Amino acid sequence: MSRWVAAFTDTYLPTINGVTYTIRSWRDCWERNGGRMDVVYPRSDDYVPEKGEHPVGSLPFPFYDGYRLGTPRVPKAVRDADIVHSHTPFAIGLGGLRLARKHDRAFVTSYHTPTGEYADYLVSNDAVAEYVERASVAYERWFFDHSDAVLTPSEATKRHIVETVGVDAPVHVVSNGVDIERFHPVEIAEFVRKYDLDADRPLVGYTGRHGFEKRLSELVAAADGMDVTLVLGGDGPARESLEKQARESDVDARFLGFLDRDEMAAFYSALDVFAFPSPVETQGLVALEANACGTPVVGANAGALANTIVDGETGYHFESGDVDGFREAIRRALSELDQLREACLARREEISVERAVEALRRVYESVAYSSTLSTM
Repeated sequence: MSRWVAAFTDTYLPTINGVTYTIRSWRDCWERNGGRMDVVYPRSDDYVPEKGEHPVGSLPFPFYDGYRLGTPRVPKAVRDADIVHSHTPFAIGLGGLRLARKHDRAFVTSYHTPTGEYADYLVSNDAVAEYVERASVAYERWFFDHSDAVLTPSEATKRHIVETVGVDAPVHVVSNGVDIERFHPVEIAEFVRKYDLDADRPLVGYTGRHGFEKRLSELVAAADGMDVTLVLGGDGPARESLEKQARESDVDARFLGFLDRDEMAAFYSALDVFAFPSPVETQGLVALEANACGTPVVGANAGALANTIVDGETGYHFESGDVDGFREAIRRALSELDQLREACLARREEISVERAVEALRRVYESVAYSSTLSTM
């Protein structure tokens, strides 16, 4: 892996989300194997860049708390990279496109988030939301069609970008992958004591952004009346309403806030079931992390989770919006814990970041070879 890659992203540390984790784990694995992967990202006063990380000027994004809009500037330090990889179609991603076109570099993009599907959560007016969604899809089609290769983390997301967005560029499925050295079953006693959890009572939980698009209110509703403790890690704009819903329901809910990355394996290992009602995931990395720790996942039969979860092996599906079905699927998973855990652990190598980065390497080599031929 000798290629030098310049990755452009509008979300990076200190922001904690699946895109950040993916880029960081890919970079670590790529460089362990002899390559170089620099990262261009929005500057934040809360994070000190390491070697190979290049912050550019940024401003807070007014519609989505915790995100920043970076400028499409290309740092001099990455101008000689072999391959440009944009993880965003927006400002910083445009910087990546400009670098690739100006210097005849192979241009790879990743489709992490279906921006059009978030329109309803960014604007309250239905007509405006519909316009924003149409404009988002048109813009995505324009941007991704400039790619030599588009990466999606799942087959469901590939179908979306080909059939709904209408992208003509070559699309490859490359899983985000899980760092199985970090995510594996661990001792949970200290974690349980720290957060005052009852390990003798079934623990059902979720971690990640508490955004309204995640539909976590369905999880609280499903837990209503169940003899379980609901454990929620993370934070976001929906948290206040979720806490209110839990107080007004028969739900023993614990809101832990953001967890340290070093605590995540214990969090997943402590859970009996990871519950994931979001219908808009492009892969659902946290579901794979839970599986790597031996924890089955109950998730919506929509988006990438339709493929990420294997019914009867790594968890169960429910139809999005069906709270009774959600509750029943959780109960079923709880009743089959031993066999589900065994099946989850058997798939650890299959979902590893090493396997994902090997697939990434093959795409890079293919586009680099094609780019070389086109300039001869």
